[in-house]
Amino acid sequence: APSLRTEIAGVPLECCVYNASGPKSGHISDLSNVGKSRAGAVLSKSATLEKQTGNPLPRLKKIPMGGGICDGSINSEGLPNAGIDYYISAAVLEGVKATGKPYIVSLSGLKVADNVEMLGRVAEAAAANPGTIAAVELNLACPNIPGKPTICLDFDQMASVLTEVLSHKGFAASGLPLGIKLAPYYDAPFFDQAAAIINKHKDRVGYVVTMNTIGNCVVIDTETESAIIAPKGGFGGVAGGFAKPIALAQVAQLRSRLDPSIDIVGVGGVKTGEDAFQLILAGACAVQSATTHWLEGAACFDRIAQELSDIMARKGYTSIKDFQGKLKPYSRDNKPKDADEVGAPKPRGGGAPWGLVGALVGLLAYAVALLAHSK
Repeated sequence: APSLRTEIAGVPLECCVYNASGPKSGHISDLSNVGKSRAGAVLSKSATLEKQTGNPLPRLKKIPMGGGICDGSINSEGLPNAGIDYYISAAVLEGVKATGKPYIVSLSGLKVADNVEMLGRVAEAAAANPGTIAAVELNLACPNIPGKPTICLDFDQMASVLTEVLSHKGFAASGLPLGIKLAPYYDAPFFDQAAAIINKHKDRVGYVVTMNTIGNCVVIDTETESAIIAPKGGFGGVAGGFAKPIALAQVAQLRSRLDPSIDIVGVGGVKTGEDAFQLILAGACAVQSATTHWLEGAACFDRIAQELSDIMARKGYTSIKDFQGKLKPYSRDNKPKDADEVGAPKPRGGGAPWGLVGALVGLLAYAVALLAHSK
């Protein structure tokens, strides 16, 4: 069978598919379930310095897409999590270690000082419990300083935050690889600036995770004439099927700009092995799944991995290196077939073609965000 082995910043993974930091990653029971599946790594919920209950309910909703596309979701969770001390506690570290999978700790401090403090605590936990923490994923895709934009969308702030967190001597001495999670970008100069900042730290930033949800979206129910989630007037981030075409572009655009030493993990709309295959083809060395993991549970990683393996076998690939980052340009001599010619499922029961609707909504959100960033 083809090998799904890969590496993220030197951390070996037996399988290139694992969970994103999101629903079903906040408790040791969730993390253990991921570890017992075929997932290649276990990623914690994004931790804050102190425990948080998050925003009022409902704050996470499924949006059916149909047409074989990953279902969509909208959320404004408000970073509910048990606090950093829980995610580096002996119970969690030993629990994940028992599954045999690398454990990655995700951090999302409410201010820069919180991130610095948490990096120190992670370094201390790694020293006290050797072999239990494989890497750290720093979330730069959420607002950090009150009154300031999302960190990675404010390039002066992004440069300052990276410089400050990377100056932590204790974390540097730990040798733990650092990855950073980014929000989606919408124009070539954004990719240029983000990559330039990251490349300045190529000796310390081992990988980039792209992308977080598409922010500042709202989904409305016609019958109730209201938003479908409670927080922030119904505004939240959309993910799942809405995100995949944008995620593919994020991976391809960043891969062409980042130093080759910096790995890319793709996330957005991964429901099937084909979704994973496409993100790897665009340049990712591994992929994460959030919405599908939330809806199906950890068993989704077994299915996605098997489907990816089947595609590779059919194409004669023995490892992901055989096709990673080798996306071909459009060619009239190798024209893609229409979706209905390659067996894509069709909407059932004569209902609305939500796959098409979802894709259009996703593109609309993309355009709105582009306009917002251009102002």
